[in-house]
Amino acid sequence: MLADGPGRSAPNRLDRDVLSLPGVRTVFPFQGVNDLKAGTGVSADDLVEGYREIIDRAHAAGGCVAGAAVGPFKGWSERSPEAVRREVDAFIRDGGEFDAVADFDRIPRSPYDPGRMMPALDGGDRIHPGDRGMQAMADAVGLSAPDCDGTG
Repeated sequence: MLADGPGRSAPNRLDRDVLSLPGVRTVFPFQGVNDLKAGTGVSADDLVEGYREIIDRAHAAGGCVAGAAVGPFKGWSERSPEAVRREVDAFIRDGGEFDAVADFDRIPRSPYDPGRMMPALDGGDRIHPGDRGMQAMADAVGLSAPDCDGTG
């Protein structure tokens, strides 16, 4: 989301990958987990500011923004920024700045340990969903765009 790495950060590629394309009405940032796992000390406030930049720019371009809560990834590493993830997810779910929200925390969550992804939906690294996890998330979202007028 925030840091340029193998690719450019989400805010740095937003115009090229989304806003400059004809007919795009909805922006669906599914970002943040790689920032959290990188161990750079990114804070919830840092991620929220990144989301706000995307929301503001998309709304200014007349778009709708659907947020995606950051999914569980306990077990990926001994170090777990769980408190930061939960704070970011609270902003996404309850902050009122997204036009719609997909709860990609609850969908793959293990019923036995809410900090972990269900093994059947895990892509094998305990942080990224596999094909079944991605399908479960896609099924939860559906194909229709959120009902919004682009004003937030």
